[in-house]
Amino acid sequence: MNHPENDDQYIGLQVNSGVTSQPIVNPYRNVHRARRRRLTPGEYVEGILKGDVSILGQAVTLVESTSEDHQATAQEVIEKCLPYSGNSRRIGITGVPGAGKSTSIDVFGLHVLRQGHRLAVLAIDPSSERTRGSILGDKTRMEKLSQEKDAFIRPSPSAGSLGGVARKTRETIVLCEAAGYDRIFVETVGVGQSETAVHSMVDFFLLIQLAGTGDELQGIKRGIMEMADGIAINKCDGDNVERARLAAAQFRNALHLFPPTPSKWVPEVVTYSGYYDLDVDKVWDMIDRYFEYVQKTGYFTEKRNRQAKYWMLETIDERLRTSFYSMPEVKALLEQKELRVLNNEQSSFTAAHDLLDFYFKKLKS
Repeated sequence: MNHPENDDQYIGLQVNSGVTSQPIVNPYRNVHRARRRRLTPGEYVEGILKGDVSILGQAVTLVESTSEDHQATAQEVIEKCLPYSGNSRRIGITGVPGAGKSTSIDVFGLHVLRQGHRLAVLAIDPSSERTRGSILGDKTRMEKLSQEKDAFIRPSPSAGSLGGVARKTRETIVLCEAAGYDRIFVETVGVGQSETAVHSMVDFFLLIQLAGTGDELQGIKRGIMEMADGIAINKCDGDNVERARLAAAQFRNALHLFPPTPSKWVPEVVTYSGYYDLDVDKVWDMIDRYFEYVQKTGYFTEKRNRQAKYWMLETIDERLRTSFYSMPEVKALLEQKELRVLNNEQSSFTAAHDLLDFYFKKLKS
């Protein structure tokens, strides 16, 4: 192209012709990288027992996968790891968004590591209900802990499954214990849906609360309070110290109104500051006292056994639901029954009975 700006009358001004148009398709797109060799279940187990973090991460990915092939391999790995699991303290940590759960886990974890333990953090990250996408940003909020070699942090998208915690998290705990992690933290999304599931897979349930937000009494919810084995008031620092202590007194009074816990343990309330790493040892002293108490009374083993039975039944329910809804004939009949129910031609209950009767007859045939 001729540029008039390059004429002699415009001395000192020059316009280059530019570069030729480049292809919009990557020229290397057909060059495939060599795929990583698929490990056998035995190789997964061997790597996990050696504490290989890379293989542990791959095994957790198998557990989280929805592929039937991956699930078959994962279940075989879990079965072989079971004899090496169960030797940890499982601690659930919950609280409203903004309570400082991730920051607290960062300092809690460092405290645990200084005591000579190995720590696995299973942080459940909220997923978009529309896209199922997830930020998985917990590692960025656990800056110090993520740099420690004896800490394994695994953020997992909740994908809308009971607030983010389900059977796969419990199976991941088994793998982490087999890999030698003797302290397990399970952080919930803190939206009020996942606490029951977390409570059914941990030994100690810690509720993190805030003071000075204007709704301390609003935070005293019967359901979550009855599940908590201990309450920690975060951000007890600076001008907020007195408010945190007042909130702690209010929670202690509220706890006296509740019936005794199944373990007969009286939940304690402590204050600390996760951001400034103040009085973190108080939180851990409370947790140590709890474990000493439940191991002495035998409740520790009783609770573990009850949880194992609970997850067996939950797995049965899940498999039955999957089998029911994946049957093509049931899908077709379900659409018909939905129309009849919506048109007031049949009640919801009789429609459900018809669908179940049809399903069971199909299984027998």
